[in-house]
Amino acid sequence: MVAAKKTDEFAATGRRKTSVARVRLVKGSGTIVINGKNINEYFDTKDMIDTVRRPLILTGREEQYNVTVSVRGGGKVGQCGAVAHGASRALVNAEEELKPILKKAGMLTRDARMKERKKPGQPGARKRFQFSKR
Repeated sequence: MVAAKKTDEFAATGRRKTSVARVRLVKGSGTIVINGKNINEYFDTKDMIDTVRRPLILTGREEQYNVTVSVRGGGKVGQCGAVAHGASRALVNAEEELKPILKKAGMLTRDARMKERKKPGQPGARKRFQFSKR
């Protein structure tokens, strides 16, 4: 992604399952706002919050950037993965030297696993109707 208008504002897009997160990083005190809510209000569990904060903690930048996110689609777990992916990409846009740290941790790789579609003539994606020989 290309950096935004200002030199101290960086943007990136993160994806996971069917969720898409648009992430903006601005120099600041470390607040994370997702869809207009504080991170603790938006995500229910500590695991989800830790997943979102992981790229910032790995790089030691949790107190240096304010993160503003607009996330749509999917469920909460997919959304937290999309936010983490977008934050990682925005950090690389901000500081190129962070790329090896985030790449080694697997934060820059888009998790391509999606729900497999249901096929016609069977009850689910993989399950088959019971076979009767006679």
